[in-house]
Amino acid sequence: MKQWIAPFGLILALGCASVQLNSGAEKVRLVQTEPKGCKYLGEATGNQGNFFTGRWTSNANLETGARNQLKNSALTMGGNTVVLLTSRAGETGHIGKLGGSSQQTNVTVTGAVYDCP
Repeated sequence: MKQWIAPFGLILALGCASVQLNSGAEKVRLVQTEPKGCKYLGEATGNQGNFFTGRWTSNANLETGARNQLKNSALTMGGNTVVLLTSRAGETGHIGKLGGSSQQTNVTVTGAVYDCP
């Protein structure tokens, strides 16, 4: 049983950290309005969390990780600007004899990717 404690702890610790930015992705801008004079490249989605690891990940890390994954995807597509289209927070809950509860366990963001001068 003890041999499972360290690997399980490592999995939980990794699940709690936000997705890291790839080199260069820190320059990708997230904006609310469509930029002018830019080339549209397509849509991308970023996500962090699931029903298991999301329970031990802070809401801030879930949101930051989803945005970071979106920026990483935009950079891979050749983009430097993303217009945010949707942002959703998922919740997982349970109902028992004494009531129930729910908790934010994942965040998904989708955006339109552009290459701007």
